[in-house]
Amino acid sequence: METKWLEDFLTLAETRSFSRAAELRNITQPAFSRRIQSLEAWLGTALIDRTMYPTRLTAAGEIFRAEAVSMLAHLSETRTLLRGQEYSNAEAVRIAMPHTLSLTFFPEWVKRIEQGVGRFSTKIFALNVHDAAMSLVDGTSDLALVYHHPHQPVQLDPTRFKMAVIGVESIYPYARCDEHGRPLFEFPGSQAQVVPFLAYASNAYLKRMVDYTLDRVTPGPRLEVRCETDMAEGLKSMLLEGHGVAFLPESAVRRELAAGLLACVGREYSVEMEIRIYCDSRENIGDIVRAIWRQVTTPS
Repeated sequence: METKWLEDFLTLAETRSFSRAAELRNITQPAFSRRIQSLEAWLGTALIDRTMYPTRLTAAGEIFRAEAVSMLAHLSETRTLLRGQEYSNAEAVRIAMPHTLSLTFFPEWVKRIEQGVGRFSTKIFALNVHDAAMSLVDGTSDLALVYHHPHQPVQLDPTRFKMAVIGVESIYPYARCDEHGRPLFEFPGSQAQVVPFLAYASNAYLKRMVDYTLDRVTPGPRLEVRCETDMAEGLKSMLLEGHGVAFLPESAVRRELAAGLLACVGREYSVEMEIRIYCDSRENIGDIVRAIWRQVTTPS
């Protein structure tokens, strides 16, 4: 049995869709299905009821779901202990979040939280949105900060995890400005002028948000992908060098906009996402995490 089978199974249990789960795990659907079948063969029982749509767990699958979470958490703790890292910073709050939030939203947010609860240490796990949520499920993190949009919801069991909305973020298309303050590229392009496009990789949450934004506009823009990465900061670097147009969170380019280095090239091509924080609702969370949660949910 391989640990990735457990992670596959938990992703499927959350999404209730083989295709969606395979996409989140960044493998093909046939390969994903084979790994689920391998897990079922190893256990000697069916975990998935394939006669129903959306996909449902069998009774055995429901039982094994809790065990899979426990197994992954125990493996993570054991690995940390054997590496000699356990309790090296016992009071550090483990927080998982997308790379972009760790660079833009989190520093200011944690400063506000510390004004209410005092100084505390943090250990940041910069992951994609799905993996940040999963780190809370498997016990790797104490808190998870993630983007959320109804078109691409984060699905965590509400009976186990508490949630609070702590901010909003909008993404827009931006381009580098010339010496006269004009964008180097016009959006959405034309038949004669294709726009060089700096895109997110297929496994990035923001890629799905950009696709959702572009799909709502008819006719769509004429784009030619020049660069692809799952890191917003990577796209920002390419953007500042004038390589094309990129969709970025507004908070990630606030200074560059103020300095006149970048300009928005289409306010109508935008989408607003919530920034949510999740925490385990069980009583075994640490005192600092409990204090943070009280501060998060106390009306200002």
